[in-house]
Amino acid sequence: MTVTAPAARRIDFVDGARLALTVVHDRDFATALWLATGSSDHVSLVAARLAERGFVIQDDGLREAGGGCADVRDERALYSLAGLAWVPPERREGLDELDDASAGREPSLLQASDLRGILHCHSTWSDGKADIATMAAAAKLRGWSYIGITDHSQAAFYAGGLKPDQVREQHDEIDRLNETLTDFRVLKGTEADILTDGRLDYDDDLLDSFDFIVASVHSRFAMDRATMTARVLRALDDPRLTILGHPTGRLLLSREPYAIDMDAVLEKAATVGAAVELNADPHRLDLDWRLIPRARALGIPIEIGPDAHSTSGLDNVTIGVGMARKGGLRASETLNARSASEVLSFARSRRGRG
Repeated sequence: MTVTAPAARRIDFVDGARLALTVVHDRDFATALWLATGSSDHVSLVAARLAERGFVIQDDGLREAGGGCADVRDERALYSLAGLAWVPPERREGLDELDDASAGREPSLLQASDLRGILHCHSTWSDGKADIATMAAAAKLRGWSYIGITDHSQAAFYAGGLKPDQVREQHDEIDRLNETLTDFRVLKGTEADILTDGRLDYDDDLLDSFDFIVASVHSRFAMDRATMTARVLRALDDPRLTILGHPTGRLLLSREPYAIDMDAVLEKAATVGAAVELNADPHRLDLDWRLIPRARALGIPIEIGPDAHSTSGLDNVTIGVGMARKGGLRASETLNARSASEVLSFARSRRGRG
């Protein structure tokens, strides 16, 4: 197939996949790339600023008012012509990204390399596919310095939730494993069910034995908005809750978020000093990235949790980081961009508020 620029073609593959192919002259490549990566709202906002400066987008390229081709060597050059700093591709949504750009600031967004450990992982003690030692080794191989094991609590019987005696046995195993590790630490966590009345699963003494607690709703999703909100707010009042897990319960393409007042939830988390999870399981991606700016404004630490049930599931954090970047998250605002000792201090500070 021979195509002369400028042109666009769509290729349909036998497996149903589609490829949009845009052919442009070399001089227009940066502009065409920018057009393909920005939402229509973002493109419109930047195009309006370009128009104010005598430029127009035409045939996937940038032209001067007199008809000549503008000098756009790369995306930074295009933004500069619009009087803006470069905007990372993930932020090109037509929301608040031009606030920084118009002030000449390029945001220093979270990167995967900023993560120092992970805090939401399952093992064969509940419904995971690898034992704790294997999960720890895989986490260390990825360059992290700690892993938080958060097997399900007893209410999640369908997922092999741990009974109290099993929790104590698991803690003994973690203690023995930590004695053999160098420059790495396994943290004792749980994904505790938020019960229907808002209490956390397990009794007080057992809850106190964990290094940190991720608390999540796993049942009674059909509660009305007021009841579900009250349920989660009560859970947040428990100072042993370190992180609110997958806060809307959604499963993409299969289950809608449960009815809940997320403004009230985020305000409560900020008041009590709890972190909120961005669950990086690709079926969840919950907290929705659109709520991250609100969480940031309230000063809520965000935990990027892989919700890993296998060693390969650890890599979910890459997806989570991408979604976090869309919301403008910085490393300084990310709980697991902190060291293990800092995470433990954060959890202890929560308990000190109780």
